[in-house]
Amino acid sequence: MMLAEMLMHTTVRLECQLKNGHISTGTGFFFTFRIDDKTNIPVIITNKHVIADGIRGTFVLTKSNGVGEPILGVYDRIVLDNFESLWLKHPDINVDLAVFPLAPLIRQAENQSIKFFAPPLEESHIPSAVQLDALSGLENITMLGYPNGIWDEKNNLPIIRRGITATSPKYDYNGLPIFVIDCACFPGSSGSPVLIFDQGGYTDARGCTYVGANRIILLGALFAGPQHVAEGEIQTIEIPLKQVPISLSKIPNNLGFVIKSQKILDFKPLLMPHV
Repeated sequence: MMLAEMLMHTTVRLECQLKNGHISTGTGFFFTFRIDDKTNIPVIITNKHVIADGIRGTFVLTKSNGVGEPILGVYDRIVLDNFESLWLKHPDINVDLAVFPLAPLIRQAENQSIKFFAPPLEESHIPSAVQLDALSGLENITMLGYPNGIWDEKNNLPIIRRGITATSPKYDYNGLPIFVIDCACFPGSSGSPVLIFDQGGYTDARGCTYVGANRIILLGALFAGPQHVAEGEIQTIEIPLKQVPISLSKIPNNLGFVIKSQKILDFKPLLMPHV
C-alpha cells in the first residue's frame, strides 16, 4: 500500500448523538504513544467540543484481513453509550483536545476474531524543536477529515484538503499553543490532523533537496476558525459539528486555528495508569 493510501486510513469518522437530540459529525485520528519497545498506548484524538454533550457516539472502523490489509467497504459501526465520559480531556482549558484509549475496544474485537485496520500516527511524527526550527513560515499542509460530514461512505475514507500555513508553526499565535492555516475549514472538520506530507522527495526551507524521500510531520489538530459578522467584526468560533443553515451575515474566511501537536504529548503521563 502506498504511503498516501495508508495515511487516508489514519482518520476515523465520529458520529455523536447529543443531549438535545441532534446528531453531529466530527473527525478523529489514530495515534500511538510509545512506552517502551514492547508497550504502546493506542488512542483516538479529537477536540473536546466534538464529544461535548455526547450521550452516544459511533466510531466507523474498517476491518482488516489476515495479512494486515484493509478490506475496503467492510467496516463496523462501534456504538458507545455515555460517550463524553469515555474520553480523557486535556487539563488546560486553552487546549481543545481529548483522547479515547483504544486498547479495551481492540481487545474486545479480537476476542470476537475481529481486527480493524487503524494505522496510527506516532510520537515520531510530532516535530522536535530542531525540526520546527527548520521549517519556513510558509509550508504546504495536508488535512484529512469529514467536512460537512462528507466522506467516501462506500470505502470509509475521508476527504483530503490542501492548504498552506498562514502563520509559522514555530511560533505561538497570540501567545497560545496554536498556529493558523489557510485552508477551507467546514463543519465536521474539527479534530482533523494537519500535516506536512511529502512522498518521493521534497525540498526543505534551507533549499536542501531530498530525492526519493518521504516526510510526514504532524503539525497539529484543527479546532476553530475566524468568521466575519455583519458589522465587520471578526469572531473566532469552534468549527461546528453539524451542517446548519448559515446566515449571510457570517462569512467564513477559509482560515483555521490548529492546536500544536506538542500538546498531544501532555496526555502521555495521564495515560500511564491505563497501561
